[in-house]
Amino acid sequence: MSRHQRGFGLIELLIALALSLVVVLGVAQIFIAAKNTYVSQNSASNMQEDARFVLGKMIQEIRMVGMFGCLGTIDAGSAPDFSASQITPISWDNANLKLTLVTADVGANGGTPTWTVISDCRTSATAYNQVKAPVPGQLAFPIRRLIYSLKNGQLTMGVHGGTPIQSALVDNVSAFNVSFGLASSATEVAASSYSSNPSDPARIRSVRLTLTLTDPNKRVRDQTFNVVAALRNRLQ
Repeated sequence: MSRHQRGFGLIELLIALALSLVVVLGVAQIFIAAKNTYVSQNSASNMQEDARFVLGKMIQEIRMVGMFGCLGTIDAGSAPDFSASQITPISWDNANLKLTLVTADVGANGGTPTWTVISDCRTSATAYNQVKAPVPGQLAFPIRRLIYSLKNGQLTMGVHGGTPIQSALVDNVSAFNVSFGLASSATEVAASSYSSNPSDPARIRSVRLTLTLTDPNKRVRDQTFNVVAALRNRLQ
């Protein structure tokens, strides 16, 4: 056989196979790393979207806390469990991880309210249980008592009207905490300190929410989100 007609030798073939294997492994490693990065970023993005939804909803409700209509004095005779002078607009049960808000209904699709305040915004305002339609010359202010709670890794929300039915808002919650921004006195405007158990509701100026979400597949680390909502209505 002529020297110019020879094929690859065994050594040359083994070297070519080894080089090809190195190239294939390198490409596979790059592909796996890119896929893992995509999965991690997607998981982190989903956690951020969940936190944005839940905290945005809670902020909207917190800003309306303590808004019971257009008059400061409300007759609670038609709703014995409602009293503007005795009701607690916002409270945090740190032992049971439960946040309770009494807030004006936001929008027209909030469901059945806990109470409805009917007022002519001049001389009279009366609270009624659940739904009450106003007559001409009056306005209706739907008011709900909302309960947010953390249990078994779920942050849930329910409207209190008898026995509240809690609906899950987000899963995989590892921590939920609430603290209140307090002014130094009832007449001060700005908050100067935070407390999870304020003794004087009249000093509350803002609410800080802290939510920690976890990835059940451990693709990303736990993410903690903090947000502060200012109160629009002074609490008495």
